[in-house]
Amino acid sequence: MAEPQKLAWIGTGVMGASMCGHLLDAGHQVVIYTRTKARAEPLLARGAEWADSPAQAAARADVVFTMVGMPSDVREVYLGDDGILAGARPGTIAVDMTSTSPSLAVEIYERARERGIATIDAPVSGGDVGARNATLSIMVGGDADTIARVQPLLERMGRTIIHQGPAGAGQHTKLCNQIVIAGTMVGVCESLLYGRRAGLDLRTMLQSISGGAAACWTLSNLAPRVLDGNFDPGFFIDHFVKDMGIALEECRRMNLKLPGLTLVHSLYQRAQQLGHGRKGTHALFLALDEMNRETAG
Repeated sequence: MAEPQKLAWIGTGVMGASMCGHLLDAGHQVVIYTRTKARAEPLLARGAEWADSPAQAAARADVVFTMVGMPSDVREVYLGDDGILAGARPGTIAVDMTSTSPSLAVEIYERARERGIATIDAPVSGGDVGARNATLSIMVGGDADTIARVQPLLERMGRTIIHQGPAGAGQHTKLCNQIVIAGTMVGVCESLLYGRRAGLDLRTMLQSISGGAAACWTLSNLAPRVLDGNFDPGFFIDHFVKDMGIALEECRRMNLKLPGLTLVHSLYQRAQQLGHGRKGTHALFLALDEMNRETAG
């Protein structure tokens, strides 16, 4: 177990709150900043301390973790006037666990290094379930010696922790992850729609296909939520559309065509237009269901 350290945590959303909680449970001193203080209250009640800005949080920590929403949030949290780089001392390590742009991860790495601050990009996969159970897959980009120093902390939050390469490589790996999820999710949702139209008992159908070649995390964990009408977010559609958009930007930069990703991106944008952006990614089912109702009408 890692020796207790002074940590900062920025961003206590659906996944971040659970991840930060694991570090508190391990006995670390944690200072928190999040835009809406009320979201941090459960962690503050468990002994975390409050800071009024990312800079103040970073100034009081040896290692800073960030888990925010959009690339614009990451840029502001790290590079803004009250950001991490404005407050962190030389020797501090900052770990961005947000899914964001590989190029932004490289920019932050380079600007932090100028100030004697080390950064790694460490986006995660596993959703709210993985965050609660500390079973996340963590994809890490950055310098090996820096990663070794925070490895015990990452092990409090995840089960699969793999160094992918230099700064930005963790974010590229997360985009690969999201491309797989995009294709898988549309397949799962369309399977449910087909089964319903064919008159199958969908739970019985899932028992069969979950034990065959179609078996996957999405089928086992999210398809039952669809059947229960539970579209609470493990990962927001808004954030998933963001990730797919970043992936498509990288595709254009690399002169790579991924027609499947382009299609699923457009389907999720439709889900946003229908007002489902703050629901979980499995709420794609609602958009596809609506499209079929429009066709039937």
